[in-house]
Amino acid sequence: MNPPTLRIATRKSALALWQAEHVAALLRAAHPGLLVELVPMTTRGDEILDQPLATIGGKGLFLKELEVAMLEGRADLAVHSLKDVPAQLEPGFVLPAILPRADAADAFVSNHYADLAALPHGARVGTSSLRRQAQLRALRPDLVLLDLRGNVGTRLGKLDAGDYYAIVLACAGLERLGLAARIRGRLAAPDWLPAPGQAAIAIEAREGQASVLALLAALDDADTRLTITAERAMNQALGGSCTVPVGAWCVLGEHGLYLRGMVGDAASGRLLHAEGSSTSDQAEALGQHVAATLLAQGADELLGR
Repeated sequence: MNPPTLRIATRKSALALWQAEHVAALLRAAHPGLLVELVPMTTRGDEILDQPLATIGGKGLFLKELEVAMLEGRADLAVHSLKDVPAQLEPGFVLPAILPRADAADAFVSNHYADLAALPHGARVGTSSLRRQAQLRALRPDLVLLDLRGNVGTRLGKLDAGDYYAIVLACAGLERLGLAARIRGRLAAPDWLPAPGQAAIAIEAREGQASVLALLAALDDADTRLTITAERAMNQALGGSCTVPVGAWCVLGEHGLYLRGMVGDAASGRLLHAEGSSTSDQAEALGQHVAATLLAQGADELLGR
């Protein structure tokens, strides 16, 4: 028997609410008559904006309160940007559905400069991501990279106020909010790697809730799950979190999976790359293989092990 109302825990940012509403609409379409409501919440990751995520506990701070709401029975599921979901979930939680992935590229956003190469020497660029900082420093070691936290609107507002010459955001987030016109250029694979799982929306639920899991399974995209599995397996094998600059990009073609991975150093701009291919039934093994190749190149040093 279906629950009378399916309750979605979500952060309160405009992007998080868009994603939760999107999932709610898909659920209503897949299960006519199902009632779905949002339970907006504020997480510690949303509240602490004056420190980099890497120093206050990582992206898992965006999940904790939503998971507590599910454990306490105040919500049945949570909707996340998959790149914010740690490689290892808390015990008792699963990801029963991953939606089709949108544009995984990063966006170069600037009001006065067409692309990264056009920025003047010493230009101030805002991003809170160590992965983005490492790749920026590799390309333009002269840039002054400054931390940038807050939701998409807050970040764009700081750019518009003149705090930065440019900022780097995710293309998918801007597109979902109707802000695609702000994208001056795409920083895209294979030369520039996104975060593992970037541009995919994940649905988290409690293990063992059979009726809820059955409803959510209808939304799962098998192809996206395959590529995400490889990226997250690589990240997990590296012990990746937002305290380490790790990039991953996996695609599914007619001959199987191709994965390119990166570990970087945000201070020096040193980047290590590795790649591999496999059949589609070996996604996890592919991720582990690419991670092992990166470790063999010396990624341990960059990972602080």
